Amino acid sequence: MSTIETTRRPTGDGPQPGRASVSVVIPCLNEAENIEICVTRALAVLEEHDIPGEVVVADNASEDGSPELAAKAGARVIHEPRRGYGSAYLAGLAAATGDYIVMLDADLTYDFEDIPAFVDKLDEGAQMVIGDRMDNIHPGAMPWLHRYVGNPVLTGILNTFFRTGVKDAHCGMRALRRDVLPTLDLRTTGMEFASEMVIRASKRDLDIRQIPIEYHPRGGESKLSSFRDGWRHLRFLLVHSPTWLFIIPGTAMAGIGTLIALTVLADLDVLGRQWDLHALIAGALLMIVGTQVLALGLCAHAYGTYYMGDQDPWFDQMRARFRLEHGLLLGGGILLVGVAIAAVILFTWIDRGFGELSETRLALIAATLMIVGIQIVFSSFLLSILGLRRPTT
Repeated sequence: MSTIETTRRPTGDGPQPGRASVSVVIPCLNEAENIEICVTRALAVLEEHDIPGEVVVADNASEDGSPELAAKAGARVIHEPRRGYGSAYLAGLAAATGDYIVMLDADLTYDFEDIPAFVDKLDEGAQMVIGDRMDNIHPGAMPWLHRYVGNPVLTGILNTFFRTGVKDAHCGMRALRRDVLPTLDLRTTGMEFASEMVIRASKRDLDIRQIPIEYHPRGGESKLSSFRDGWRHLRFLLVHSPTWLFIIPGTAMAGIGTLIALTVLADLDVLGRQWDLHALIAGALLMIVGTQVLALGLCAHAYGTYYMGDQDPWFDQMRARFRLEHGLLLGGGILLVGVAIAAVILFTWIDRGFGELSETRLALIAATLMIVGIQIVFSSFLLSILGLRRPTT
């Protein structure tokens, strides 16, 4: 559990009429080399610009005396024993008392003199402000892999999935109004915290603005693990986008499988040859797997909507138009078609005196349709169960 080590009186002569107070929140893990400078600079900027506020250092179980140095420099120190970038920020954000919160790292990579610019954007009505480092990176400040691969790729995926329009989604200097924290409902404990904040802000339609800032070489040892933290970001993006993780791949597989099956059944020439049983098996597999993945995506959307408070216009429209009975009718209809084809095969076999039966194609199609129909029926029931938590208002 987070604890407070020491409290410092906010800068200035107390809250000024019409002027919002600011909490500068800095996560810290073994930053003895930098933390005093960070706290001193932050306090100096607040005082220089007559901004009432405080500096909150969220110490993440440092072992080099960082919290003592931060407290000596004038910060309010919060102890968060659970390691993780997100854990430190969750503790620091919870302890912040300012109307506005400015977030930045304890590695001297960001200019504390930019704090007033972030505050001005919030004064203008922004609910969240994010720095954009990408055009002002000093030599040696960011590894080549991060600058040209990791950050652009992850930011591109984030914008594709969630349409945030943010150019530098993983910038560590950002600001927000404290009253939006309950709306964001932040939870992650690792480096993916940066992505979570942007995604949740976008899903809640917050007013997000960007400021170009400079990025300097860090002081001290980096705590970032390129591949581990990169994977955690990517994993977070995928699990929070059921449409891209499930719906689109599932629809593609089911559609391609259906097209393959129809091509085989119609004896069409493709690429100069006719396709037979093996292609039909592949098509049937894609139909079955695609249907299952698609159903998982719908259930994931339902879980996110009913249990996590996610907002998705597409899913909201779909659940407003379709009910359990629609799914049962669709699944039941496909199942009956499969049963009918199987019945035709059975009667044909009987009519031939239970002799040799060469209806492999139809048998495979019948089995596939029955499996798909059963999947749809039971997935519809699962969606209905998840929907029991649907808000009544």
